[in-house]
Amino acid sequence: MMNMLEEAIVYATIMHQGKVRKFGGRPFILHPMEVAQILSTMTDDMEVITAGILHDVVEDTDGTLDEIQKRFGERVARLVDSESEDEFPGEDVSATWQRRKEGSLLLLRRSRDTGVKMLWLADKLANLRSLSQTYSEQGEAMWSGLHQGDPERQLWYYKSVAEALELSLNRTGAFKELVKHINFIWPGTFDSGKGRYKRYKEVSVDGCQLIGRGAKGEVYRYDEELVIKVFNQNNLYQDVERETSLARRAFILGVPTAISFGIVAVGERYGAMYELVDSETLSAQIAREPGEVDRYAKLLSDVAHQIHGIEVSEDDIFPEAYGRVVEYVRGGVAYEDEALASRCMRLVGSLPAANTLIHGDFHTNNVFMMKGEPLLIDMDRVSRGHPIVELADLYYFYVVLGQDDPSIVENFMGFSYETSKRLWDTFLRCYLATDDEARLAEVTDKASLLCQTRMIRKVRRSGTRSNEGRAIIDRCLARIDELTRRLETLEF
Repeated sequence: MMNMLEEAIVYATIMHQGKVRKFGGRPFILHPMEVAQILSTMTDDMEVITAGILHDVVEDTDGTLDEIQKRFGERVARLVDSESEDEFPGEDVSATWQRRKEGSLLLLRRSRDTGVKMLWLADKLANLRSLSQTYSEQGEAMWSGLHQGDPERQLWYYKSVAEALELSLNRTGAFKELVKHINFIWPGTFDSGKGRYKRYKEVSVDGCQLIGRGAKGEVYRYDEELVIKVFNQNNLYQDVERETSLARRAFILGVPTAISFGIVAVGERYGAMYELVDSETLSAQIAREPGEVDRYAKLLSDVAHQIHGIEVSEDDIFPEAYGRVVEYVRGGVAYEDEALASRCMRLVGSLPAANTLIHGDFHTNNVFMMKGEPLLIDMDRVSRGHPIVELADLYYFYVVLGQDDPSIVENFMGFSYETSKRLWDTFLRCYLATDDEARLAEVTDKASLLCQTRMIRKVRRSGTRSNEGRAIIDRCLARIDELTRRLETLEF
């Protein structure tokens, strides 16, 4: 009686019968056999190796996931599914290449299954072995034989795969060989150290107190002196490195920020360690003392003024915040109403070029209080731009997010929605140094416009098609329509 692997070899051979590889015309079955062999150098898990034999069945034959699940089990089917790209029936495969790759990369980055990552590594290594051989024989002429003939896009893809696999598999020979082939076809892509085993200090946050949560990850109290920010699964080493670089530069310019002194591995994720002795978030202090919210709002306003008082040059490392705002409009409103999106862009474009420093993720979960002094973390969105972008972020976090469900803000910030709205109101009065209701309403309207575009993008990206989601989008569109007809500029 055949075992699982032997049955998979027979099944895959039948399903791929008559098919050949693009380069060399070799029988296609040799590719999944090679993938399985590479996997065997990393693991003795028969389900993972079996998935290597079957990984192209769904994508390249009439085989289905249901059939694979019935024959080989749920886990093997799930592994195969991780290597099966989305289909776009009726569209040319070259035209859909970028969308297919972006979708599959997103799934890879989010996966916590080491078997998935091994399967990806083995498949891409087998492909790169073939590409390297062909490139050594044909040179640049090789690209014309591929569905995606742009070598820079191919580089983007294989480099993205390597970066996504580095933390989990950089100690394997297969990963080192992958880097070698990438550097052969695209010289200088990775430095020589990338292909060598690199051990990150491994820490665990099991049992540690969760003290903050944001879009990029969670922050834990590691011990009395240290906190650790654990980045989400889809954040690469380069993302963490970039954030720490931005933080160092902001600190030099006078921003009160905590500086990470080390990047660590936390399971399958990256972490950044900070020395924050006897500290807690401003959110925690407000939750404990909601009656003092006005005092904390004044402190937040002072920090905002300190940041916004810093001018940077276009040659500095900080990106423009303008790009993020445009992404909100193009990624949300434009899908619903192109004419309305154009009116939004007219107002966004009316903002004068500004080299003002802004934090970009400015809320009380990202402000730590240490010995009475505020220190900022989460510096990955530090940028240069008009302060209305920062004010819009605050209005979004403290008011707009809770309009339909106050618990969203309450769970995120740790204090009541009423306290949250009071924080925004007092902050704006302190920031603008006025109690003039007309002036406050004017700036709030300008911030609100950007918030509505961001909310539409958020709902669309969530993938929900519920009646509730549709109602939120329609309400935001109506508000944007009203504001774009009334406002002449977003400057204040």
